[in-house]
Amino acid sequence: MGKYKIFVDGSSGTTGLRIADRLAERDEFEILKISEADRKDVRARAAVINESDLSFLCLPDDAAREVVPLLRDDVRILDTSTAHRTAPGWVYGLPELHGTREALKTATRVAVPGCHATGFIAPVAPLVELGIIPKAAHLNVTSLTGYSGGGKKMIAEYEAERTNKALNAPRPYGLALHHKHLPEMAAVTGLDTAPNFVPVVADYYAGMETMIPLDVTALGVSAPQVASALAEYYDGQPMVKVHPLCEGTDGGFLAANKLAGKDTLEIYCLANPDGTRMQLISLFDNLGKGSSGAAVQCMNLMLGLEETKGLAR
Repeated sequence: MGKYKIFVDGSSGTTGLRIADRLAERDEFEILKISEADRKDVRARAAVINESDLSFLCLPDDAAREVVPLLRDDVRILDTSTAHRTAPGWVYGLPELHGTREALKTATRVAVPGCHATGFIAPVAPLVELGIIPKAAHLNVTSLTGYSGGGKKMIAEYEAERTNKALNAPRPYGLALHHKHLPEMAAVTGLDTAPNFVPVVADYYAGMETMIPLDVTALGVSAPQVASALAEYYDGQPMVKVHPLCEGTDGGFLAANKLAGKDTLEIYCLANPDGTRMQLISLFDNLGKGSSGAAVQCMNLMLGLEETKGLAR
């Protein structure tokens, strides 16, 4: 068989650049190109996508929505924007969730999960599926990210000569509590209500730490039950690891950049001494399992390639 024809639409952004770099290291792909003049012409872009075996949409939401109706139904699409994450007919690209890996193998429309959403969904969706967290639960989540998650403009701001002292400290944002990841957080976990979610950006390049407190007493379960349920759910998954209850931290600390450069995700199950309160923490790279790594993992499955090929573990 010849090489797969791959196109990255929007390859100048942070996610697109990272995906393009990953693809360039692999010899089973022919990377399709588009002229600078045609980059802003939606029909010209659609024509290139329709020549591909698989294309990545690394675009703003509106641009992704604009091009999709112009595409052949059989062209495999991986959309890294927010545009189609809860849209009918699109597979949500978190292979580790039950049923998703098989769906990805035949899918032509796949939405790559959001970074903060991945950190929330990975521990919560299994617990909702298993009935440990009721669908009516109102959860809280705080998610800390490196500044690379803000894209080229934010990266430049943090890496330029500092004139703004606010950049030296962690900064909560999305304070209107209307973050764009909320719809997928509710839809994919099965919760009736999206969580009360506060993201925080801090002065380091990459890495994400998503923290979800659980009142296990109110849920009528124990901390060991929760930890065991997650460990069993993700048993054998190559890109997700669940640490045993109250284990895995670095002397009681957990740095958000610990998995920077990796495409894996680790879940920490922490509890107070009597086991009445828990903190679930997802640790991963916002540019890895939170974006380009997740996209490549999905691509491998969609093309029938080894799932972890080209991924850093």
